[in-house]
Amino acid sequence: MTEKDMVLDILYNINLNILNYSKMITDCYDLNLRQTLQQMRNNEEQFQYELLKIAEQKGYYIKSLPESEENCQVIKLKLTNALAQNQGAGPTPVLK
Repeated sequence: MTEKDMVLDILYNINLNILNYSKMITDCYDLNLRQTLQQMRNNEEQFQYELLKIAEQKGYYIKSLPESEENCQVIKLKLTNALAQNQGAGPTPVLK
């Protein structure tokens, strides 16, 4: 597993954790537990943001760009190039 794979996997799991914390918070009636869960969620969000900045700097994560045909073409090209580098890791999807 490459560093990029590990970073993206961690980001994915952190995002799931944040969603789960949010669900727990909305269902929680105990104020102390609710505040604890909110603090834990806030810590996860801060860690996610810091890791996201590192992933962007290393080119592991593509920022969302304002929608335009030119921006769509740039993203398609980057994804196509990334997929081409991963040949042998399974079928290569076709981007239209």
